Amino acid sequence: MDRSTNLDIEELKMTREQYILATQQNNLPRAENAQLYPVGIYGWRKRCLYFFVLLLLVTMIVNLAMTIWILKVMNFTVDGMGNLRVTKKGIRLEGISEFLLPLYVKEIHSRKDSPLVLQSDRNVTVNARNHMGQLTGQLTVGTEGAVFGHSVETPHIRAEPSQDLRLESPTRSLIMEAPRGVQVHAAAGDFKATCRKELHLQSTEGEIFLNADTIRLGNLPTGSFSSSPSSSNARQTVYEVCVCPNGKLYLSPAGVGSTCQSSSNICLWS
Repeated sequence: MDRSTNLDIEELKMTREQYILATQQNNLPRAENAQLYPVGIYGWRKRCLYFFVLLLLVTMIVNLAMTIWILKVMNFTVDGMGNLRVTKKGIRLEGISEFLLPLYVKEIHSRKDSPLVLQSDRNVTVNARNHMGQLTGQLTVGTEGAVFGHSVETPHIRAEPSQDLRLESPTRSLIMEAPRGVQVHAAAGDFKATCRKELHLQSTEGEIFLNADTIRLGNLPTGSFSSSPSSSNARQTVYEVCVCPNGKLYLSPAGVGSTCQSSSNICLWS
């Protein structure tokens, strides 16, 4: 009992001493030359801070407005941008589009009942390459028509209305092949085949059939044959067509009988 009482008395003494010390510190005289330092941002620093905060806020508002304007003009949607739509089958592009760089695609097709138009200020070139990157086919469409770099397989070739269709190979041969035949038909005009050297008509198993009201063979050479001196001076108007052993045709003045001679000068020179 006495021990606990002594402890309480000592605690009271310590508390009293602490109170006295604290009271004495508050009552101490302050120095006359004491200086107070304000804490915070004042003056021109505060104005600059407010200016930069305001400038940042204006920049954010302008950027937000520009972003909204770009989204509105470019027509950004969940499915794509503008005329460009992203679908499950690929990319769908509607309207007129301009490509400034090469375009690599697997397939291009237009909408149903709508044509597919490829337009360029110069030429439109379509290249086909194999897995090694080598050029296997090329199509160039320009002012002079379509130029094919290799063979062409198509079911139909036609020109525009009131325009001529011309197939030309400037430096090589032009070959038209078909397993069931090649037909050239002119419904309301002429069919002309011209060449610089020789024109060959060949049928390996069949025959060459010429069916017309009139068949003319122009510029055939005329052989020399005279049965009498008096007949040579008369004006000859009727000729017969003769064939040399090598198949060459020539004209011979017609007479009472056949005037074709195998020893004619035309046959000897050919």
